[in-house]
Amino acid sequence: MEYNTNRLKLVIPEYGRNIHKMIDHAIQIKNRNKRNRCAWEIIKLMTSSIHTTKFHKSIPYLQHKLWNQLFIMSKYQLDIDTPFPIPKPTSKEIYKINLCNTKKVVYPEYLTNFRYYGKIIRDMIHAAIRCKDTQKKEGLFYAIANTMKKNYLRWNKNMVEDDVIFKDLKKLSEGKICLMKNVDSLLQSSHILKYRKNINMTKRKDYKYD
Repeated sequence: MEYNTNRLKLVIPEYGRNIHKMIDHAIQIKNRNKRNRCAWEIIKLMTSSIHTTKFHKSIPYLQHKLWNQLFIMSKYQLDIDTPFPIPKPTSKEIYKINLCNTKKVVYPEYLTNFRYYGKIIRDMIHAAIRCKDTQKKEGLFYAIANTMKKNYLRWNKNMVEDDVIFKDLKKLSEGKICLMKNVDSLLQSSHILKYRKNINMTKRKDYKYD
């Protein structure tokens, strides 16, 4: 799954990510005529995305504004022939463009990869790997895998196979924990979901009587 925190920041979010991607593609087109046609198609999409009447969409100043916004979203890198004078970036726009090009904040790993397992799982994995008691370590590995399965089903309501949990555990532990060859199975998905459903029903009843 791709999260927005990993994506480039949009210059004008109202037009959406696809419009910005199309503009980036247009910038890369080497043939000027093709680049011009691509820009006109983008303007058509921008026009259709505005929630106004057909009468308002035909007003010249609106088209002028759209072409200006096209250049703003391209960070003034789009070299095309336009029906209006090419705008020059204002100090405010330059500040926004520089903001988009600044170095992104590095988020903790647990917020980007396998976030549904939580940070505590990572702490548990590190603690289990450092455990010196071999028998106790094996039990900790399975306890962690079962907890991961519960967390997985908390966010993904469908059934999940043990192999999926074991593979994720191996990745999170950087290959130090591998349970895929073991015979013992984890808790049944149906049992976990049924147990959670009963708890939710109990909470609703308690809330109703309160």
